[in-house]
Amino acid sequence: MPPTPTEAAQIIHAHLHTGSTEDCPLAAAHGRVLRKPIYADRPLPPFDRVTMDGYAVNSAAVRESSGGLRVTGFQAAGMIARTLPNGPNAIEIATGATLPFGADAIIPYEETNPVGEEVLLNDASTVTAGQNIHPKGSDHAAGAQLVAAGATLTGREIAAAASSGYARVVVGSRPSVAVIATGDELVEIDCRSISPQQIRKSNDYAIRAALLQTDLVSRVERIHLRDLKSEIESGLRQALSAFDMLVLTGGVSKGKLDHLPQAFADLDVTRHFHGVAQRPGKPMWFGTTSRQQPVFSLPGNPVSSYTCLHRYVMPALRKIVGQTPAATETVALAEPFHFPKPLAFFLPVRIRQTEDGRSLAHPAPFNTSGDLAGLVETDGFIELPADQSDFSAGYCAPLHRWTR
Repeated sequence: MPPTPTEAAQIIHAHLHTGSTEDCPLAAAHGRVLRKPIYADRPLPPFDRVTMDGYAVNSAAVRESSGGLRVTGFQAAGMIARTLPNGPNAIEIATGATLPFGADAIIPYEETNPVGEEVLLNDASTVTAGQNIHPKGSDHAAGAQLVAAGATLTGREIAAAASSGYARVVVGSRPSVAVIATGDELVEIDCRSISPQQIRKSNDYAIRAALLQTDLVSRVERIHLRDLKSEIESGLRQALSAFDMLVLTGGVSKGKLDHLPQAFADLDVTRHFHGVAQRPGKPMWFGTTSRQQPVFSLPGNPVSSYTCLHRYVMPALRKIVGQTPAATETVALAEPFHFPKPLAFFLPVRIRQTEDGRSLAHPAPFNTSGDLAGLVETDGFIELPADQSDFSAGYCAPLHRWTR
């Protein structure tokens, strides 16, 4: 019996190894996967930070004063902290400045009226210790973890790293990938004298684009191999010597010209499974080399190929670079759906939001497994189990999005 989709994913996971790491300049780290955590090198904020433009005062002195406050100077952000004299005094202060010594509150400009060298508080103004001050270390203590290993670095994580002086970060090395399309019927997309029995390449373009969109690969190259056993074996040998990972499409079923399974065996690529109990994409093949290179051979039908790419190859790629697995997203069917075959079914869906904020999956079943254009308006696919055929509206299933 072929494995279920869950079992196939577990087999793949068990035979993958997280790759190497590299030092990366922070300015070039967007989209990379962090492999060593980022820690605060000092308290954050590193000083008692003023959060409003106005006047720094001592709250007790203000309460004891019956008149205005004498302004003794001005302090901007980045200036060394001044000292507030005792008594009914104030220092004019800018947002982001360090709290002056002797001050414990900030009165905003909006609550004051300047009169000569003094400032008067509005009748409605109140002054309490700590107001409009961001205390030192109140966000994070020195040594606290700011970003965990496995995070994908976006502007937020990069800002956290920059705030603690990380000019360079340790990230996962990105693998190189060969995308290999097989088949005598394939021609280049710019072919103008195409015959009725020929088809333009699309799977390799789709796979390459999807891989590049992840930012998890160093390079992706397209390769075409004809249905000749010698060409396939030679092409695979060259690809295995030049790339970290292979993703093939076509030539993996049981037809007379499906040479890939035997070519893999001849090249000592260990097969871990051939076939998954699913539709589309049942003929999928997965193996690894002695150098731990993953080899994914996807069916040639476009919908099957693209679906298997997102169900199996993308999660594998995320593990290789050390990315923390994303939580499973579950959505409810918007309408009933029937699927009679004793296989798991990957159903393309359109996701729509209801007025109360729920996500509903509207089925958009493909006409045939060759109808890749039918996926254009969809957001991904839900995975329906093989142990039932009828799925009512409201049935909840895991969603695999085309993009993340």
